[in-house]
Amino acid sequence: MILLFLVAVGVFALDQLAKVWVVANLTPGASVDVLGEILRFQFVRNSGAAFSLASGSTWIFSIIAASVAVFIVWFARRIRSIAWATLFGLLLGGTLGNLFDRLFREPGFGLGHVVDFINIWMFPAIFNLADVAIVSSMGLFIILTLRGVSLDGTRSIARRRASAPSDADGGPISPEPAPRTGDTGASGSV
Repeated sequence: MILLFLVAVGVFALDQLAKVWVVANLTPGASVDVLGEILRFQFVRNSGAAFSLASGSTWIFSIIAASVAVFIVWFARRIRSIAWATLFGLLLGGTLGNLFDRLFREPGFGLGHVVDFINIWMFPAIFNLADVAIVSSMGLFIILTLRGVSLDGTRSIARRRASAPSDADGGPISPEPAPRTGDTGASGSV
């Protein structure tokens, strides 16, 4: 749990510090080259979700984000894996970063616009560090799920092997081989 909360606090702090810098130093809509056309900072205020979808429904996203944050805090005591703790820390920190904007930025409580500023060449959306953390957590989720890593850090393959019956030597018992075609066995097949 400590790792989860350290990651969440770190993500939240970096996200909010970056947004404070953007609001103080960039003009809305103006673009500043960081790595030429590949990476630019472009300050926009987003009242919707990703890709500015559902603009004007900020209060709905505020409720969803608050619910996700409460669920993660409630669920955190079940996590025993460093990887899963990191995943949920990234998700919690990113969710709280954008929720903070929705609660405390203009135009008002629960209706605030999220500060987005990262513009990558050929990517169709402008985003922020909280979004990066959320997407990273989903990528980690896919990797952990495909590898069969459970919340306690064990892998499902290892658990299946451990629960399989074993012979006297401690190795897994292999099933009896099926008779080959043409073998004559006790059943008298020819």
